[in-house]
Amino acid sequence: MSHTRPVQVHFDDLDAMGLLHNAHYGVLVERAISAFWTELGWHFDPARSRFKDVFLAVREFQITYHVPIMGAGEPLVHFWMERMGNTSGIYGFRVLSPDGQTVHAEGRRVNVNLDPATLRPTPFSDETRDAAKALAA
Repeated sequence: MSHTRPVQVHFDDLDAMGLLHNAHYGVLVERAISAFWTELGWHFDPARSRFKDVFLAVREFQITYHVPIMGAGEPLVHFWMERMGNTSGIYGFRVLSPDGQTVHAEGRRVNVNLDPATLRPTPFSDETRDAAKALAA
């Protein structure tokens, strides 16, 4: 399964040529994935989060650009979980036009679950693993 979510490209996300700045594609992916987990009850504050795993870091981000996004608008981010390991998860993603017909960019993002006290990788909880099944490839 996967998830597709609209995200906003604002005027200040654009470069001098009116194209979405290359660094902002990662922000769009972050916004889409964060919104998905937030709707499930995740919160960065452990006292407010439904999940025990709240201290996550991006270990790797790879992207290939195909067609630039021109101007402000509402593209889609299609994402899924390629693999859920013991301490890390690999998301695949595509940034699409609003109608879903054009692939602007695609790639992968690796998140690592960290122990907040040691900053070392720690296993995901069963609760997080169960919720991530909704994104299984």
